[in-house]
Amino acid sequence: MGKVTVITSGKGGTGKSTLAAGLGASLVRRGNRVLIIDCDAGMRGIDLMLGVSGELVFDIADIVNGNCMPANAIYPCKTVPELYILPAPQNVRDKVSPYIMRQLVRVLVKYYDHILIDCPAGIGMGFESAAAAAERALIVANAEPLSLRGCDKVRSKLRQMNIPEILLIINRFNERKFRRLNVFPDLDAVIDRAGARLLGIVPEDNAAAACAQRGEPVEGRMKAVYAFDRIAARLDGSDAPLEL
Repeated sequence: MGKVTVITSGKGGTGKSTLAAGLGASLVRRGNRVLIIDCDAGMRGIDLMLGVSGELVFDIADIVNGNCMPANAIYPCKTVPELYILPAPQNVRDKVSPYIMRQLVRVLVKYYDHILIDCPAGIGMGFESAAAAAERALIVANAEPLSLRGCDKVRSKLRQMNIPEILLIINRFNERKFRRLNVFPDLDAVIDRAGARLLGIVPEDNAAAACAQRGEPVEGRMKAVYAFDRIAARLDGSDAPLEL
């Protein structure tokens, strides 16, 4: 039985979806079979990042509406064998209810080692559905006040939903910019402000971001890839350093 993780953020623009795609590939490199469920109805993007957008016929709403079997709406990432995507619906009106999401994930989790659920930013429409079936949550934040302010509401909502494990990923970290901003004395202060246990730090990496936007695999000797690999190891229960 696989592990179900929802990937959230308090505000948009933290790089959450890029992290979901990169982390999925890192988990595959560790020998896992991984499914990424895109729950951002109306704003889906994981299919573009994994280079499968041209192949899409069905999405998660088609499963719910009985238009196809679940397997027909799950697409393999050709550049990363054993990484799969279940796309979000194109129309926000077709978002899946929390109850249906729990039922669907309960079936799918039998076939994957990890299911990563890419949640819409914030706690608005779609958040509860995305998090409904999760056993743990990763809050993705940047080391800046506006991003961290959103962590409070997300963390509180996740606790209300009785998700037992809530972890923090500091994404797109640039030490020079962090020092220039001069809001927090150090990263410990950022972690305290976020109020969640740190799982990993991903450095700012324009090359990795560009690959994701082009639908190319985020792999090779990139700073972000090394960070994704360490986070994947920790999610798998292995020891891996937190530092950059």
